[in-house]
Amino acid sequence: MRICKSLMLCIIVAAFGAGRASAEVPAAIAAPGETAVATFHAEGAQVYECKAGNDGKLAWAFREPIATLLLDDKTVGRHYAGPTWEHVDGSAVTAKVAGNAPGKTANDIPWLKLEVTGHRGSGTLSGVTTVQRINTQWGVVTGSCEKAATFRSVPYSAEYVFLRKGS
Repeated sequence: MRICKSLMLCIIVAAFGAGRASAEVPAAIAAPGETAVATFHAEGAQVYECKAGNDGKLAWAFREPIATLLLDDKTVGRHYAGPTWEHVDGSAVTAKVAGNAPGKTANDIPWLKLEVTGHRGSGTLSGVTTVQRINTQWGVVTGSCEKAATFRSVPYSAEYVFLRKGS
């Protein structure tokens, strides 16, 4: 009987925790009616290029991400320009930004909602329709750029949640 009570308590706690996690996602990046297919931790860098803006002044401009996707501390894929997410099973998606919310601090890149625009291969990512970037840490470039065509890589980490429509 004690195991049953503990199991029931675990189920209730797990359900409560799952509800809280989804409730913490800002409305601007929410994906109602979509179900998580996979969540991967990413460690990498946001790469910026020093170039002239519309006003002719030099400024850092985002160029591309480069990151390793991890699950249980094991590499399961990579994230790179496109933006593209590629799983070790050969499946991949590209996407475009559809919404954003500020990171937790001024040094954290924004949380994003991205609509999938392309698929490649079959596997884990083949049915994905939306990608969320959440729990970001670092990644924002600081300081001035002095010379055009120079680059700066800023370390970052994030969680990428891959979703599909329906259950």
